[in-house]
Amino acid sequence: MEKNKTDESVNSVIAILLPTYCEAENIGNLIRTIENLGIKAKIIVIDDSSPDGTGKVVKKLQKKYRNITLLTRSFKAGLGTAITYGFRFVLSQQNPPGYIITMDADYSHDPKEIPKLLHQAERGYDIVVGSRYCLGGTVKGWPLIRLAISKIANKITAKLVSLPINDFTSGFRCYSRTYIQKILPNLHSQTYEIQIETLRQAYVYNARVSEVPITFTNRKKGKSKLTKNEILSFVLYILKTALRNLKIATFKVC
Repeated sequence: MEKNKTDESVNSVIAILLPTYCEAENIGNLIRTIENLGIKAKIIVIDDSSPDGTGKVVKKLQKKYRNITLLTRSFKAGLGTAITYGFRFVLSQQNPPGYIITMDADYSHDPKEIPKLLHQAERGYDIVVGSRYCLGGTVKGWPLIRLAISKIANKITAKLVSLPINDFTSGFRCYSRTYIQKILPNLHSQTYEIQIETLRQAYVYNARVSEVPITFTNRKKGKSKLTKNEILSFVLYILKTALRNLKIATFKVC
């Protein structure tokens, strides 16, 4: 893995992880919007050697902004491994930020809502989920069938994980550094199931979890990177979680 160095003296309140694969059309505008927020943030792009030149776009932006780090991985290894790699990188810094934001790089998450998540986290929550499905949250640009499937999947997951959360699959989140330090050794997801795994660990550790409403807008540029294998991995993880919780419940009854 190739690390593109930045100035380590840049102090940051938060780290923002942007896992990317073929997002050259979106990553530039996304980063510029984040920079214009006026918050102290270390932006960390984890790129899986995108053939469309995503890394080149980021390198150009590094010439203007000193707070961007580009981590280049040799192949497409999955969202879960990208996020955990980003977590490890943040925690390896001399003075790691107190909070870590994760968000999609396709501009479906509005960077202007980052302060909302951060403000809620500063009230003492270990995880704050930017929620499409809590009161006030919305989804724009999805066909009704996709929206229905997403909502049903989240309802099922809520029953399995036993947390008062409406949106388990949202990738727009704010984590406290102390929580990530605690759960990182237990994160093993390869792909999109990382979103549920991090919340399941919150259940295991009795962590404080909250939601804030966001507006999710379907990507306008590029194509979704979600594959059939990744969907299958996600479904299998949910089934494994159900079996694991059933064993725990049986043990408690006995």
